[in-house]
Amino acid sequence: MTTRQRPRTLWLGRWGFVLAATGSAVGLGNIWKFPYMTGEYGGGAFVLVYLLCILAVGIPVMMAEIAFGRRGRGSPIDAIRRVVRESGHGAGWSLFGWMAMLCGFMILSFYVVVAGWSFSYLWKTLSGGVSGASVDDMARIFEANNANPWHLGFWSTLVTVVTMLIVGKGVREGIERSVSWMMPGLVIMLALLIVYAAFSGGFGTAATFLFSFEFGQLSSEGLLAALGHAFFTLSLASGAILTYGAYLPDERSIARTTVSVALADTVVALMAGLAIFPVIFANGMDPASGPGLIFMSLPLAFQGMPLGMLFGIIFFAMLSMAALTSAISMIEATVAWLNESKGISRAKAAWGAGSLLWVVSTMAMLSFNIGADWTLAGKHVFDWLDFLTSRFMMPLGGLGMALMAGFLLRHEIFRSELGLKPVQHAIWLFMVRYVSPLGIVLIFIDSLGLVTLDLASQWPWLLTILVAATVAGELASPRLRQPRVE
Repeated sequence: MTTRQRPRTLWLGRWGFVLAATGSAVGLGNIWKFPYMTGEYGGGAFVLVYLLCILAVGIPVMMAEIAFGRRGRGSPIDAIRRVVRESGHGAGWSLFGWMAMLCGFMILSFYVVVAGWSFSYLWKTLSGGVSGASVDDMARIFEANNANPWHLGFWSTLVTVVTMLIVGKGVREGIERSVSWMMPGLVIMLALLIVYAAFSGGFGTAATFLFSFEFGQLSSEGLLAALGHAFFTLSLASGAILTYGAYLPDERSIARTTVSVALADTVVALMAGLAIFPVIFANGMDPASGPGLIFMSLPLAFQGMPLGMLFGIIFFAMLSMAALTSAISMIEATVAWLNESKGISRAKAAWGAGSLLWVVSTMAMLSFNIGADWTLAGKHVFDWLDFLTSRFMMPLGGLGMALMAGFLLRHEIFRSELGLKPVQHAIWLFMVRYVSPLGIVLIFIDSLGLVTLDLASQWPWLLTILVAATVAGELASPRLRQPRVE
């Protein structure tokens, strides 16, 4: 018996989901982290391995999340409960929905602080407040920015308010309408920055840094970095993609849509590299300076270049848009649950969730100033939110999603939702049952740092584990899929 829900609302345009999901995936980390990892770990060789990891880990799990959302037509909690019940199993599995929703909320609680940096620097660039003679001067400006709780709190609060204004208007009028101009605007601004960077004098060096095939630099550390980024960059296990999937029309292909999002995310990240690194190399700066690259090195570089102020404004406007599209996606799961399950109007649900978000994000914001001494086990509130979500909740949530889709649920559910040909479905099922979980377990082990993984030398053991898991899984699959008996 099917319990498929009728959708309350759907994406209006053909590209509504693609733009929204790509906006969720393209965040502040993508702007500097992926391009830097590309250059550090072998250029084009790293991109090739990253794309393989996307195919093996990211896309199968993302397809499962979208299928959960479209089949259950609700928040992560409601969608998973409905789909699992359709297979005859208990509602306890909706705990993975709770984890995903809470994970997205916790990520956003510290993310709005980082997004506030982008908005703050956009204003500083417009008003001429970013001026210094050295990276050290820029570092002092950045530290002063964080040391003032009223200043930093204002910008993180602004991000929260703008996010809730958009989400409170609904899926079509708020989210889809916003991303329909923000994402194209982001790409246009990146293209302008690339044209500007082409005349900076460092474009050739940057292109070599990003795209040369240096397989010798692709160490085990680089392989794990590619694997981890392939999982985290697609906003998996945070409730965003599953909730957005609930609004996907039935006639849209989940497979094609997922591939479009993954490719768009990668292209935007590489465009960011072509926009940023020529300017960095032209000024003899270090491309490995992490967040300092964005808020210290780049402002200094723009300051000394023709039309630097104009393109600095464009850059921070683009960065603010990337931050905002991610923020919108991370709160949507909570707002959808309050709206659908608790009967609260969308506007009230948005502002209610936003109020709680403001309290938690304020605690995270205070970690940089008056709350610098408020630590537990050596970590501030900001650090704990990041640590719990990236090290535990996202890997475990992604693992649970893959195993539920691969083993627990009836085959007919995903055959119906994915609409793949038999061979394609068999490949997806194998990936989501065995390859994706193995990849996520490796990410989890590496993130904990308890064991040193050397994929170059340990691959025979990993292959043995994969084969053994495949045999055991195929033997256990019929029993796992057996519905409970009341």
